[in-house]
Amino acid sequence: MTKTTDFGFQKVAEDEKARKVAGVFDSVAGRYDLMNDLMSAGLHRLWKRFAVAQSLVRPGDRVLDIAGGTADLARLFARRVGASGAVVLTDINGAMLRIGRDRLLDDGIIVLVAQCNAEKLPFPSDSFHCVSVAFGLRNMTHKDTALTEMRRVLKPGGRLLVLEFSRMWKPLAPFYDAYSFQVLPRLGKLIANDADSYRYLAESIRMHPDQEQLKQIMERAGFERVEYFNLAAGIVALHRAYKF
Repeated sequence: MTKTTDFGFQKVAEDEKARKVAGVFDSVAGRYDLMNDLMSAGLHRLWKRFAVAQSLVRPGDRVLDIAGGTADLARLFARRVGASGAVVLTDINGAMLRIGRDRLLDDGIIVLVAQCNAEKLPFPSDSFHCVSVAFGLRNMTHKDTALTEMRRVLKPGGRLLVLEFSRMWKPLAPFYDAYSFQVLPRLGKLIANDADSYRYLAESIRMHPDQEQLKQIMERAGFERVEYFNLAAGIVALHRAYKF
Protein backbone atom coordinates (compact mmCIF):
# COMPACT_ATOMS: atom_id res chain seq x y z
CA MET A 1 0.00 0.00 0.00
CA THR A 2 1.37 3.41 -0.98
CA LYS A 3 2.17 5.65 1.97
CA THR A 4 0.75 9.15 1.81
CA THR A 5 1.59 12.48 3.39
CA ASP A 6 0.20 16.00 3.47
CA PHE A 7 0.78 18.45 0.66
CA GLY A 8 -1.19 21.37 1.98
CA PHE A 9 -4.74 20.06 2.41
CA GLN A 10 -4.17 17.32 -0.17
CA LYS A 11 -2.91 13.79 0.42
CA VAL A 12 -0.13 12.72 -1.92
CA ALA A 13 2.22 9.74 -2.14
CA GLU A 14 5.25 10.24 0.11
CA ASP A 15 7.64 9.93 -2.81
CA GLU A 16 5.74 12.67 -4.67
CA LYS A 17 5.86 15.39 -2.02
CA ALA A 18 9.46 16.48 -2.57
CA ARG A 19 8.82 16.88 -6.31
CA LYS A 20 5.65 18.89 -5.72
CA VAL A 21 7.34 21.14 -3.14
CA ALA A 22 10.21 21.66 -5.59
CA GLY A 23 7.67 22.82 -8.16
CA VAL A 24 6.32 25.39 -5.71
CA PHE A 25 9.73 26.90 -5.00
CA ASP A 26 10.90 26.72 -8.60
CA SER A 27 7.87 28.86 -9.39
CA VAL A 28 8.26 31.44 -6.63
CA ALA A 29 12.08 31.65 -6.32
CA GLY A 30 12.49 34.83 -8.37
CA ARG A 31 9.99 36.80 -6.26
CA TYR A 32 10.45 34.96 -2.98
CA ASP A 33 12.13 37.78 -1.06
CA LEU A 34 9.73 40.44 -2.34
CA MET A 35 6.75 38.29 -1.40
CA ASN A 36 8.19 37.65 2.08
CA ASP A 37 8.50 41.39 2.64
CA LEU A 38 4.95 42.02 1.42
CA MET A 39 3.35 39.08 3.25
CA SER A 40 4.92 39.90 6.62
CA ALA A 41 5.27 43.67 6.24
CA GLY A 42 9.00 43.10 6.66
CA LEU A 43 8.62 41.32 10.00
CA HIS A 44 10.31 38.16 8.73
CA ARG A 45 13.62 40.01 8.88
CA LEU A 46 13.12 40.75 12.58
CA TRP A 47 12.11 37.13 13.26
CA LYS A 48 15.30 35.88 11.59
CA ARG A 49 17.46 38.34 13.52
CA PHE A 50 15.84 37.16 16.74
CA ALA A 51 16.59 33.54 15.81
CA VAL A 52 20.27 34.28 15.20
CA ALA A 53 20.45 36.26 18.44
CA GLN A 54 19.11 33.21 20.31
CA SER A 55 21.59 30.86 18.61
CA LEU A 56 24.44 31.57 21.05
CA VAL A 57 26.77 31.35 18.03
CA ARG A 58 30.24 32.84 18.62
CA PRO A 59 33.22 33.73 16.43
CA GLY A 60 34.88 30.57 15.16
CA ASP A 61 31.75 28.40 15.29
CA ARG A 62 30.52 26.17 12.48
CA VAL A 63 26.87 26.67 11.44
CA LEU A 64 24.64 24.63 9.13
CA ASP A 65 21.68 26.50 7.65
CA ILE A 66 19.18 23.98 6.26
CA ALA A 67 16.53 24.98 3.70
CA GLY A 68 18.39 28.28 3.71
CA GLY A 69 17.03 29.40 0.36
CA THR A 70 17.87 33.00 -0.36
CA ALA A 71 20.39 33.09 2.52
CA ASP A 72 18.91 35.59 4.98
CA LEU A 73 20.08 33.55 7.98
CA ALA A 74 23.35 32.47 6.37
CA ARG A 75 24.29 36.13 5.92
CA LEU A 76 23.60 36.91 9.58
CA PHE A 77 25.45 33.83 10.77
CA ALA A 78 28.46 34.57 8.56
CA ARG A 79 28.85 37.98 10.18
CA ARG A 80 28.59 36.42 13.63
CA VAL A 81 31.10 33.56 13.18
CA GLY A 82 33.64 35.76 11.38
CA ALA A 83 36.63 34.66 9.33
CA SER A 84 37.59 31.97 11.85
CA GLY A 85 34.22 30.25 11.59
CA ALA A 86 32.25 28.62 8.78
CA VAL A 87 28.67 28.66 7.50
CA VAL A 88 27.24 25.98 5.23
CA LEU A 89 24.14 26.99 3.25
CA THR A 90 21.95 24.12 2.04
CA ASP A 91 18.64 23.73 0.28
CA ILE A 92 16.96 20.92 -1.62
CA ASN A 93 15.88 23.40 -4.30
CA GLY A 94 18.54 24.47 -6.78
CA ALA A 95 16.75 27.63 -7.92
CA MET A 96 16.49 28.97 -4.37
CA LEU A 97 20.05 27.98 -3.56
CA ARG A 98 21.49 29.77 -6.60
CA ILE A 99 19.71 32.97 -5.61
CA GLY A 100 21.05 32.72 -2.07
CA ARG A 101 24.60 31.99 -3.21
CA ASP A 102 24.57 34.88 -5.68
CA ARG A 103 23.22 37.30 -3.09
CA LEU A 104 25.98 36.38 -0.67
CA LEU A 105 28.67 36.74 -3.35
CA ASP A 106 27.27 40.16 -4.28
CA ASP A 107 27.76 41.15 -0.63
CA GLY A 108 31.30 39.76 -0.55
CA ILE A 109 30.33 36.88 1.74
CA ILE A 110 31.69 33.44 0.94
CA VAL A 111 30.06 30.37 2.47
CA LEU A 112 30.02 26.71 1.56
CA VAL A 113 26.94 25.77 -0.48
CA ALA A 114 25.39 22.31 -0.88
CA GLN A 115 22.18 21.17 -2.54
CA CYS A 116 20.89 18.31 -0.42
CA ASN A 117 17.91 16.71 1.27
CA ALA A 118 17.61 17.47 4.99
CA GLU A 119 16.57 13.86 5.57
CA LYS A 120 19.98 12.64 4.28
CA LEU A 121 22.55 15.25 5.23
CA PRO A 122 25.95 14.66 3.57
CA PHE A 123 27.98 15.74 6.60
CA PRO A 124 29.86 13.80 9.28
CA SER A 125 28.36 13.40 12.72
CA ASP A 126 29.30 15.96 15.39
CA SER A 127 30.27 18.63 12.80
CA PHE A 128 28.40 21.83 13.74
CA HIS A 129 27.92 24.05 16.76
CA CYS A 130 24.54 25.20 15.48
CA VAL A 131 21.97 23.97 12.95
CA SER A 132 19.15 26.23 11.79
CA VAL A 133 16.07 25.74 9.64
CA ALA A 134 13.77 28.70 8.96
CA PHE A 135 10.37 28.22 7.32
CA GLY A 136 11.47 24.92 5.83
CA LEU A 137 10.62 22.13 8.25
CA ARG A 138 6.93 22.11 7.37
CA ASN A 139 7.78 21.29 3.74
CA MET A 140 9.78 18.17 4.63
CA THR A 141 8.17 14.79 4.04
CA HIS A 142 9.54 13.08 7.16
CA LYS A 143 10.07 15.76 9.79
CA ASP A 144 11.18 13.23 12.40
CA THR A 145 13.86 11.85 10.08
CA ALA A 146 15.10 15.34 9.25
CA LEU A 147 15.28 16.29 12.92
CA THR A 148 17.20 13.12 13.73
CA GLU A 149 19.70 14.01 11.00
CA MET A 150 20.03 17.54 12.36
CA ARG A 151 20.83 16.12 15.78
CA ARG A 152 23.37 13.70 14.30
CA VAL A 153 25.45 16.45 12.69
CA LEU A 154 25.43 18.66 15.79
CA LYS A 155 28.38 18.60 18.16
CA PRO A 156 27.62 17.70 21.78
CA GLY A 157 26.38 20.91 23.37
CA GLY A 158 25.23 22.19 19.97
CA ARG A 159 21.94 23.96 19.37
CA LEU A 160 19.11 23.49 16.88
CA LEU A 161 16.96 26.46 15.90
CA VAL A 162 13.63 25.88 14.16
CA LEU A 163 11.89 29.08 13.04
CA GLU A 164 8.50 28.23 11.61
CA PHE A 165 4.91 29.35 11.25
CA SER A 166 2.80 28.03 14.11
CA ARG A 167 -0.54 28.49 15.89
CA MET A 168 -1.46 32.06 16.65
CA TRP A 169 -3.54 33.48 19.48
CA LYS A 170 -7.01 32.02 18.95
CA PRO A 171 -9.07 35.25 19.04
CA LEU A 172 -7.10 36.53 16.03
CA ALA A 173 -7.31 33.28 14.05
CA PRO A 174 -10.37 34.24 11.92
CA PHE A 175 -8.63 37.39 10.68
CA TYR A 176 -5.44 35.44 9.96
CA ASP A 177 -7.41 32.80 8.05
CA ALA A 178 -9.11 35.44 5.95
CA TYR A 179 -5.74 36.97 5.11
CA SER A 180 -4.12 33.60 4.38
CA PHE A 181 -6.80 32.19 2.11
CA GLN A 182 -8.22 35.33 0.51
CA VAL A 183 -5.49 37.95 0.34
CA LEU A 184 -2.37 35.81 0.08
CA PRO A 185 -3.25 33.86 -3.10
CA ARG A 186 -4.32 37.09 -4.80
CA LEU A 187 -1.06 38.72 -3.80
CA GLY A 188 0.79 35.69 -5.14
CA LYS A 189 -1.05 35.98 -8.43
CA LEU A 190 -0.33 39.69 -8.71
CA ILE A 191 3.35 39.63 -7.73
CA ALA A 192 4.57 36.14 -8.62
CA ASN A 193 1.88 35.15 -11.13
CA ASP A 194 1.23 32.06 -9.03
CA ALA A 195 -1.82 31.92 -6.75
CA ASP A 196 -1.69 28.13 -6.28
CA SER A 197 1.78 28.07 -4.72
CA TYR A 198 0.81 30.65 -2.12
CA ARG A 199 -2.43 28.81 -1.44
CA TYR A 200 -0.28 25.71 -0.75
CA LEU A 201 1.97 27.71 1.57
CA ALA A 202 -1.05 28.86 3.57
CA GLU A 203 -2.38 25.31 3.75
CA SER A 204 0.99 23.87 4.76
CA ILE A 205 1.07 26.20 7.77
CA ARG A 206 -2.26 24.79 8.98
CA MET A 207 -1.00 21.20 8.64
CA HIS A 208 2.25 21.84 10.52
CA PRO A 209 2.41 20.78 14.20
CA ASP A 210 1.67 23.50 16.73
CA GLN A 211 4.18 24.72 19.29
CA GLU A 212 3.71 21.95 21.84
CA GLN A 213 3.41 19.20 19.23
CA LEU A 214 6.65 20.26 17.56
CA LYS A 215 8.38 20.40 20.93
CA GLN A 216 7.36 16.78 21.55
CA ILE A 217 8.56 15.68 18.08
CA MET A 218 11.93 17.31 18.76
CA GLU A 219 12.18 15.55 22.12
CA ARG A 220 11.41 12.20 20.49
CA ALA A 221 14.24 12.91 18.02
CA GLY A 222 16.59 13.05 21.01
CA PHE A 223 16.84 16.78 21.67
CA GLU A 224 16.92 18.12 25.21
CA ARG A 225 15.96 21.40 26.89
CA VAL A 226 13.49 22.12 24.10
CA GLU A 227 11.89 25.53 24.47
CA TYR A 228 10.02 27.89 22.20
CA PHE A 229 9.41 31.61 21.83
CA ASN A 230 6.15 32.87 20.33
CA LEU A 231 6.50 35.78 17.92
CA ALA A 232 3.71 37.95 16.51
CA ALA A 233 1.04 36.38 18.75
CA GLY A 234 2.17 32.89 17.75
CA ILE A 235 2.01 33.34 13.98
CA VAL A 236 5.66 32.30 14.14
CA ALA A 237 7.50 30.34 16.82
CA LEU A 238 11.20 29.82 17.38
CA HIS A 239 12.09 26.45 18.91
CA ARG A 240 15.54 26.05 20.43
CA ALA A 241 16.93 22.71 21.54
CA TYR A 242 20.24 21.13 22.54
CA LYS A 243 22.20 17.95 21.88
CA PHE A 244 24.01 16.61 24.96
